[in-house]
Amino acid sequence: MKRIVFGILYLALAFNSNAQSNKKIKLAIDSILSRYANPNEPGASVLVLKNNKVVFKKGYGVSNLNTGESIKPNTNFRLASVTKQFTAMSILLLEKKHKLSLEDPISKYFSILPPYIAKIKIKDLLTHSSGLIDYEDLMPVTQTIQLHDTNCLQLMFMADTLYFPAGTQYKYSNTGYAILSLIVEQVSGKPFAQFLQENIFKPLKMKTTVAFEEDKSTVANRAFGNTYEQGKWIQTDQSLTSAVLGDGGIYTNVEEYTKWIKALWDYKLIDQTKQERTWSTTTLDNGTIIDYGYGWHVETLQGITHPFHDGSSIGFRNSVGLFPEQKLMIIILTNRSEPDPIEEVHKIAALYLK
Repeated sequence: MKRIVFGILYLALAFNSNAQSNKKIKLAIDSILSRYANPNEPGASVLVLKNNKVVFKKGYGVSNLNTGESIKPNTNFRLASVTKQFTAMSILLLEKKHKLSLEDPISKYFSILPPYIAKIKIKDLLTHSSGLIDYEDLMPVTQTIQLHDTNCLQLMFMADTLYFPAGTQYKYSNTGYAILSLIVEQVSGKPFAQFLQENIFKPLKMKTTVAFEEDKSTVANRAFGNTYEQGKWIQTDQSLTSAVLGDGGIYTNVEEYTKWIKALWDYKLIDQTKQERTWSTTTLDNGTIIDYGYGWHVETLQGITHPFHDGSSIGFRNSVGLFPEQKLMIIILTNRSEPDPIEEVHKIAALYLK
């Protein structure tokens, strides 16, 4: 009888201790994210996933300055460059079906290309080692209409050289990921947004996630981007490059993004070897090692080498930190142009990596 009583007391004390610990962590996260907490300003949506359980999720601030609607965990934000992991996965799904090879030169998929880019391989685009000039740097100053992915390829005809020979160095390239989306279209025979919907979003039950196209799709529970100028927040939701899909056009929320991460951890889309390759460093053909896989940056935090990615476009700054071995994910989506929330991701990660 005494053993039973002591056992009950032990469990009660352990439960109380865990409850107190969780409360302290939640208060610590609120403190870390205090800059987003003004209920009348653009803010953030945050979620922490640990061992496949959501241990924290919360919205801060407003999604739309005009309506004052509060940000919630189901508020959809423009992912900006966090999109790239979905673009990379689209390529890998086609590789899985033997529809393409990462060693293929991109000339295999386009009838007309500037000669200087024809030998670039798909793997060079994935790892930002193509040497392609960023399309933003080639846009005419007179541009008034939003660019689309195909326009990014067309702009390559305005240049005649790469930053460096393909496959020899690293330089982040939005152009490369716009071209990857066009390759997906060429190989699958479907618009990129439709391919994403049919092969990733629908199977993973990401019901409101969308590669947004004006006049073709809508964003439910939409957050609008903002910039702080002359002492106040103003809506700056779209720019001339906001319609490019492959490098940054997906909208999602922290809850549905969690379904994506669980699918990656469980190898539901591609096998374990290939999945682990996506979030590992890359050794280029010349032996150079770069801190980028397929759609994921790689960094070391508290001695743990892990994948992460930021996303930045006019009015939005996002960051996700992923620790696959520790089964930990932190995502922060914001509808404000500054600051980069990677610092907050690191601080929250530290709470769970002790």
